[in-house]
Parts: sequence; C-alpha cells; structure tokens
Amino acid sequence: MEDRSKSRMLWVLGFMLFLANGDNYAAASLLGEIAVDLDLSLGRAALSVMAYMLSFGLFTLVFGPLSDRFGKVKVFIAASMGTAVFSILGAFAFNLHSLVVFRAMNGMFGAGIFPVAFALIGDAFDDGDRQHAISKTMGMAFLGAATATAVGGTFAYLGSWRFVYLVYGIAELILAVWMTRLLKKDQPSENRISSWAAYQRVWRNPRFMRLTFLIFGVGFSVFGTFTYAGVLIQKATSFNVLTVGVLLSVFGVGTVAGGRLAPVFRRKTKSAFLVYTGLLGCSSMLLLSVELPISFRAVGLLGFGMAFVLLQSTLVATILAKHPEIKGTVMSMSGFHLFLGGACGTAINARLMKAQGVEMLFTYAAFVFLITSLVAAVFVSRFEKRERAALDVLVS
Repeated sequence: MEDRSKSRMLWVLGFMLFLANGDNYAAASLLGEIAVDLDLSLGRAALSVMAYMLSFGLFTLVFGPLSDRFGKVKVFIAASMGTAVFSILGAFAFNLHSLVVFRAMNGMFGAGIFPVAFALIGDAFDDGDRQHAISKTMGMAFLGAATATAVGGTFAYLGSWRFVYLVYGIAELILAVWMTRLLKKDQPSENRISSWAAYQRVWRNPRFMRLTFLIFGVGFSVFGTFTYAGVLIQKATSFNVLTVGVLLSVFGVGTVAGGRLAPVFRRKTKSAFLVYTGLLGCSSMLLLSVELPISFRAVGLLGFGMAFVLLQSTLVATILAKHPEIKGTVMSMSGFHLFLGGACGTAINARLMKAQGVEMLFTYAAFVFLITSLVAAVFVSRFEKRERAALDVLVS
C-alpha cells in the first residue's frame, strides 16, 4: 500500500474512532444531566456506560473472527452504520431501560469498529512502523473521548444531553456512507479457520493471554475511572457542565501528544519505557485525587492521557506481532479485555464512590495502572528478546 493511501486510511479510521469513542465518553460530562432528566441516581445512570462497555467487550469476540473470514473493511463499514443508528436512537431514550438497551446495541456495533480498525492497521504497516501508526490512530480515538466531554458539556449547557448522541450518530452515518466509496475492500484471510479454532489457538498461548490480562488492567484503571472524572471536577470546583467538559478535553490532548511522542519516548528510554510510562500515569492520577489548584489537575489529565496511549499502543503492537495471520481475532481478545476491564471498573467504582468519595477512585486506579505497567515492562521485554533471538537464528 502506498504511503499516501496509508495516510488517508489512518485519517478515515481515526476520524470514525474519534466519533465512536466520542458518543461513548460524552457520558463523563453528561452523567449528572442524564440522571436529573431521567430521575435516576448517578450510580443507576452509570449503568448505561457499563452496558455499552459490556456489550462492546462481548461482541468484540464475534466481530474479530468475522473480519478475518469475510474481510475487515466490509465488517468495519457495517459496524459503523449500526453504531450510528443506535447512537441516534439513544437521543430518544425515555427511561433507564430504553437508554441501557440503545447504548448496549451501540456498544455491540462499536465492537466491530475498534478492534477491526487496528487489525486493518496491522495489515497495512510492518513491525517498524506499526506502533507509530497505532499510536496516532489511538490518539485520534481518545481525543474523541475527551473532546466529547467538551461537546457534551456544551450541548447539555445550551439545551439537552440528547443532542450529543444525535449529532454524533448523524456524523457517524455520513462518514460510514462515505467510506463505502473511499476504503478499498481487503481480501478475507486465506486461513479460513473457525472462530472456535482461532480462539483455541490464542487461549492455548499463555504468553499471549498474560498480555490480554494486562489490557484488562488498563481498561479497569483508565476507562473505569475516567467515566467519573466529570463528577470529580464538578465536586472540586463547582464549575458548570460546559467548563467541566472543556477541562476534561485536556485528557484528549494528552492522548494525541502520547501518540505523537511514543516512538521518540521509546527510543530514548529503551527498556525502561514502560516503567516511566507507569510512573507518569500513577503520578498524574494522584494529582487528580488530591486537593490542589485546578492547574495541577489539568496537568494530571494531560499526563493521564499520555500514559494511557503509551501503554496501550505498546501492548497492542506486541499482541499483533504474536499472531499476524488472525489479526481480527487477536484484536477481538484485546478489545474484550479492555472494555470488560472498563465495565468492571465502572461498576466497582460506583460503589467505591458512594462509600469513600470520588477522589479515592483515582488513588486506587493510580496504583493499578503502575502495577500493570511494571508487569507489562517485564512481559514485553521478554517477548522482544525472543523475537530478536529468533531473527538472529534466521539470519545465521
């Protein structure tokens, strides 16, 4: 694939991820408004977030193998259209049950967007360029997550939280229709193994499963905590929902910066890359958890976003290298653990917030992120050493 085509593909995938992640993470600044409008507690309103994440995680296991068997582009476009429709329907939710159903369906189709996009990148880029491409696209995705808080805050402040899901859904639908002409369809995998056989292959690889469990830790500490970042900022500052949304967008700036800086940072820190990443994430979340001026909390959000992308892009690039022939299935397992971790974190944190206050969520998450990064540093280092040793044998 030519460099120009690769660049165009990255922008298209990145923008769809920007939109799809945005209509999910808008809940971080909308949760209070949703709770008031539908007469719910914050914990019950957060069930809509958990429904999205659980549905996403479960159906990721379906869409990945489908993309290997029938073509990644075809599955990606179909999933994009589906998530657009249910994002629009989410704007018309009339009670908790309807909101949970629409968000769960949105998450189901979202499961065909996130892992398949990164599997497409895995096909298009070689090992030397893959992490950089993944980092850039991941930065776009989570810029969408964080700017969603600003967009969500703006719409909630000027009118209603419902407009947020409506606008995102319409934008996703327009882009999905455009992609039918823009993206060149890929060929299905020649290795037409069944979904069950594909999963058996990765389940029987203990090194691979260790990496996916680490991704669970990333989802638990990042996704399961960021949902409540808006509540934390509102409690600490008494800012209105619009200002809170704008402030939370600093997290998105951090994800983009992390995506851009990942190759340089890794080249300079070498084997200590993930150790520094863990320390950055831990210290950033601790800045959010203590009573400090708002400028320090903004720095914490910036570092939080950077550390997340640095860690997650490394894990994804490593995992893709382990089973290159079934990238869709591999990314399905990764997405399942990421969003299952996020759903578990969201549910557990709802109880912790009620019992100990929202600040403690970020304290606990800081150390979960640090431990995850340190363990990842060991596993990734071992994998890279084995890859270099295997390459030396082939060369000799």
